[in-house]
Amino acid sequence: MTATPLSANAPLYIVLNAGSGASETAERQAAIEAVLNAAGRPFHLHLVEGDELDHAAIAHAGKACANGGILVAAGGDGTINTVARQAIRQGCPFGALPQGTFNYFGRTHGIPEDLSEAVHALLTATEQPVQVGTVNGRIFLVNASIGLYPKLLHEREQDKKQFGRNRVVAGLSALKTILMPHRRLRLQLEAEERTVHLRTPTLFVGNNRLQMEQVGLVPVMPGVADGELAAVAPKPVGRLGMLALLFRGALGRLADTDDVVAFGFRRMTVRMPFYGRRRLQAAVDGELLELTTPLHFEALDGRLRLMVPQR
Repeated sequence: MTATPLSANAPLYIVLNAGSGASETAERQAAIEAVLNAAGRPFHLHLVEGDELDHAAIAHAGKACANGGILVAAGGDGTINTVARQAIRQGCPFGALPQGTFNYFGRTHGIPEDLSEAVHALLTATEQPVQVGTVNGRIFLVNASIGLYPKLLHEREQDKKQFGRNRVVAGLSALKTILMPHRRLRLQLEAEERTVHLRTPTLFVGNNRLQMEQVGLVPVMPGVADGELAAVAPKPVGRLGMLALLFRGALGRLADTDDVVAFGFRRMTVRMPFYGRRRLQAAVDGELLELTTPLHFEALDGRLRLMVPQR
């Protein structure tokens, strides 16, 4: 893919999520403003809370398109997803200042995790088309899932509110959820020329090579790097088996087990043949929502005009 430079003085329309507490939010706002004021770059920073995010993303995407600017999201994967969705719909360039726990999207594209460094990198970034995934028309940048994984995310969010936002809390919360009782899904996966029938506690669809690398799946799924999404589903192995899979994933060795079904695809339909149409809780880039089966997944190449730091 060829990078396309924008105007060096293109205005930045920044949507900053204030969900991390007043003091931390103030520090982030001050860090962004300090770098941009020092650089003399025109910008508009909008601080949002809760339900305001969608409206702010729509409004600022329109302004970015009208004024030759760049729409920027500052926050976790969910915030970045919401704002990027409007950048795709309205066709404006998009920049990210990742502030989440794992920041898979930002790390994949070389965006620094330190906020000031990320803003500095944005000043000289170039535009590059990036693949996104969709499920029932809803885009995702990192992953989408049903079953146990959305439950894990729900429990993790509750534990983070109580014990703090860090990777240790996230890991211990995942361990707790794995050991809780959970139901299995009966699914029919129709992807291009293959149909797979399986029972699984969770179906995970990934659009992020770094995440696949960290759990050790890339060696058995080389095609995913070339315009495909990754379907991953553990076989029914019980609680101890799931615990073993969790540790294998933490060690980056899921490719060493036969207890995971995994393959790459460009389009896939997921049906629940014994239930017909049904509403399911799903997780899309860390945000919980309800989707109606059948689920239609698709990889869309080059839809996001991402501002990527110079390497």
